[in-house]
Amino acid sequence: MALKLPAAFQERMRSLLKEEYTDFMDSYDRVPRSGIRVNTLKISTEDLLSIAPWDLRPIPWCGTGFYTEAGERPGRHPYYHAGLYYIQEPSAMAPVELLDVTQGEAVLDLCAAPGGKSTQIAAKLRGTGMLVSNDLNADRTKALAKNIELYGVRNAVVLNEHPDRIAEKFPAFFDKILIDAPCSGEGMFRKDEAMIKEWDEDSPLKYADMQRGILRAAATMLRPGGRIVYSTCTFSPEENEGMIAEFVAAHPQFRVLPVGGTGSFAAGETDWLKEQGTGFGHIPDQVWEQVRGTARLWPHRIEGEGHFLAVLQHEADPESAAEAERARDTLLSSTAPAESADRPKGKERPTRNAKPMKGKPPKKGAGNQGEAAPTAAYEAFIREHLLGFVPGGHTVVYGSHIYQSPLPPSLLDGLKVVRPGWYMGDAKNGRFVPAHPLATALHPGEFIRVIRLDSGSGEAVRYLKGETLSIPGDRVECGGEASPKGYALVCIDGHSAGWGKWQEGMLKNEYPAGWRWTSA
Repeated sequence: MALKLPAAFQERMRSLLKEEYTDFMDSYDRVPRSGIRVNTLKISTEDLLSIAPWDLRPIPWCGTGFYTEAGERPGRHPYYHAGLYYIQEPSAMAPVELLDVTQGEAVLDLCAAPGGKSTQIAAKLRGTGMLVSNDLNADRTKALAKNIELYGVRNAVVLNEHPDRIAEKFPAFFDKILIDAPCSGEGMFRKDEAMIKEWDEDSPLKYADMQRGILRAAATMLRPGGRIVYSTCTFSPEENEGMIAEFVAAHPQFRVLPVGGTGSFAAGETDWLKEQGTGFGHIPDQVWEQVRGTARLWPHRIEGEGHFLAVLQHEADPESAAEAERARDTLLSSTAPAESADRPKGKERPTRNAKPMKGKPPKKGAGNQGEAAPTAAYEAFIREHLLGFVPGGHTVVYGSHIYQSPLPPSLLDGLKVVRPGWYMGDAKNGRFVPAHPLATALHPGEFIRVIRLDSGSGEAVRYLKGETLSIPGDRVECGGEASPKGYALVCIDGHSAGWGKWQEGMLKNEYPAGWRWTSA
């Protein structure tokens, strides 16, 4: 075993696993498995499998997930830049599958960065309902926002807030809540050796205190009858089964839906806490029996890293659930769809660097340049360029920056907002400039001009590198009576990648500098 694991960690695992300990330690000699998950917002699983240039093998617990072979580099292919798949550790695909998201729901991803699970949730919502993706770490929200934009998500809000602050604004609001909790990271030692250096004997108890508060806040935000999935990438029973036992004992309206002991999911471990854990003597036996229904993914039993999963179902009578849903619908309809706001003073442009939008949120009728100017140019662009649909939700204006939000802006009042919704573009001096996230979330049939690039010809990579391309006019597909000149949706093998401006045989590249292809 090449990895130098802490002696205290090894001793703990020996006492936890007993006769399986040797098999567990042997797993550290195996190469970690890699995987991709199909982004069904842009392509079906069947279609991706038909064009993928690699051998892909199904991941048992995720219908859209596939193992990739060692040495393959799916991040260095135009399909990655077109957002057709997300590169994700296989075990990390399991929590969202257990969340059981259905179309039209309001879903909260409470600890969301870098965004893999948020994009998985968004694919299940299929543009309906709403997704609120939050992370407390401001730096990590940059990757979160970029991934939501790359994968063509239209109905997400990105926040940088403490869970308690969100709970104040959204009591009994969400149908489903995912808590991929910050943890001691023991399950990732094989994949990321830096986690070993950060670990010490006190790590589990330090993180357990943080997890306790997150679960408590989530319980207040879940509507009656809703579901929470709690997950970690650690082996520590204090952060896993112990945390769930504490929660269920204190919240009798919740029960654990049993998933452990089925398929790839091993049953939760409770004996260790009863025998060696401290502070759990008050937990009733019937609660421990429920906790056995939590699940573990052990790296010596599956092809993936260590993970813990718990499904918490709120038990509510149908009348209470219906009442909560009516209250939420009233809240969502209490604000008119068209909203406007001043750009927060003294802040960098949030739509480029993912810094939070602090200060007061959008208020109807606000804006120092007059409400009609930015929205008029935006609405004209939508009428003249989009085919077959009008973006839904609430039009939100921050200075000259325009978004379509699934939430009334008043609900974001006082929160640190990184993205209030789908970023459509900038409107200045009566002119609208479409944003890159507008392009990545469109399909070819939804824009008036389309230019198709072939991933195998070299053109696609040149476009992704920011180069100007020579494109004859007969390659510009125009809808209606449009001429080839103007903004065109650039697609790679039929899937949107960004903007270009075509004129007289040349495609001016509008692919953002910070997104460009940098690999050889």
